[in-house]
Amino acid sequence: MNKEKILEQCNAHSKNTLMETLDITYVDVGDDFLVAKMPVTPKVHQPDGVLHGGAMVALAESVGSAACFVFLDTKNFMIRGLEISANHVRSLSSGDVFAKAQFIHKGRTTQVWDIKLKDAEGRLISAVKLTTIALPKAK
Repeated sequence: MNKEKILEQCNAHSKNTLMETLDITYVDVGDDFLVAKMPVTPKVHQPDGVLHGGAMVALAESVGSAACFVFLDTKNFMIRGLEISANHVRSLSSGDVFAKAQFIHKGRTTQVWDIKLKDAEGRLISAVKLTTIALPKAK
């Protein structure tokens, strides 16, 4: 696995997308995980100055979707999200938030991802579950 090439490709696919708007970058990849980072600035705050839950879910879905392209057969299948649920457990008003996506279930048709959002000190900010489906591409 060429980590640098994978991260370069993930970041290149973010151009002119929501990921670029939110300054999401892919920063680490391993045999069974992908990590993305998003700066916590007023751009992603709620009116009261803390990280918006919708921005956290956007980060989680972004890293989960990118992980699909890293770890699944996207040459023959389209991957689509089916469901996402998030439990926000801590607020954050500055710094960076990191999202790490790992499989809970890697089926041929459906996949379930565990995505943990943590601050720079490793404290849990949000626990997210993403379910995806692999649909055959038309030949």
